[in-house]
Amino acid sequence: MQIILRTKGQMKTFIFSSGHKKTLVATICSFVVMLSAYFYAYNSSQTELIAYSSAVEKELLAQHIELERLREKTRNTLDSLALRVGQMQAQLTRLNAVGEHLAQKAKLTSPEFNFDEQPAIGGAQAQDAISSFTQDQLLDDIEKLGEQLSLREKKLELLDVFSANKKLSKEVRPAGLPVEKGWLSSFYGYRADPFTGKKTFHHGVDIAGKSGTKVLAAASGIVTWADKKSGYGYLIEIDHGSGYVTRYAHNKEVTVRLGAVVKQNDVIAKMGSTGRSTGPHVHFEVLLHGKKVNPRKYLYSAR
Repeated sequence: MQIILRTKGQMKTFIFSSGHKKTLVATICSFVVMLSAYFYAYNSSQTELIAYSSAVEKELLAQHIELERLREKTRNTLDSLALRVGQMQAQLTRLNAVGEHLAQKAKLTSPEFNFDEQPAIGGAQAQDAISSFTQDQLLDDIEKLGEQLSLREKKLELLDVFSANKKLSKEVRPAGLPVEKGWLSSFYGYRADPFTGKKTFHHGVDIAGKSGTKVLAAASGIVTWADKKSGYGYLIEIDHGSGYVTRYAHNKEVTVRLGAVVKQNDVIAKMGSTGRSTGPHVHFEVLLHGKKVNPRKYLYSAR
């Protein structure tokens, strides 16, 4: 007896022949087992293929979403850069105008005061590897440059005011106590450190008083620092021009912003005990051309 089977999909032919019934039954059973194994393997491979295709589709979708996110981030970054550069260009134009105004007022004709020319710069070729700026570094540098431009602009404006007003030009020299009420609790010079007891140099004077007492600007100028600083606590630093800079440390609260133009006797902070301090007071420093000097003579000058 012969049994002929043909598969539909693969177009394969299976031929079985046997002359005995028992043999035929065994042959059919073997064939059924083989056929079942074949279809099981086929279905398994199809399932794996479908699962793999699904995983690939998910990965492609995730990559597409990430690509769109990066594109959007890049567009936003470029828009922010364009906006910031535009603001800086406006600031630079204003700086040039103020600078030219001051140069004309002072009758300066030297080429170094020509604000239309780019300054000459240069340097030897660096031997080490040269790397490009990262996006974050570039953004940080632009932000710092913007802050410097704002500060220079305010300084030039203040210089213009001072040059036109003799009374204000006298106010750049620190004079009087930098607090509404208080008394000297520590002088300039060597003293025993209040925390270690060791001999140390005190670069300013301490003026004690009640917490919250108004701290006053000792002279007119521009605020160049208005934030926390190690050891000083909340610190105010004012550039008065003519080489004078004053500092007011350990404040409880700062009431002026960086870059603000202040006049003599303006309230700039409230007395406190922040930083390295044993109680409410103002640590007052005076710098002249970058060197810390004894503030005492300025405290007793008339305003």
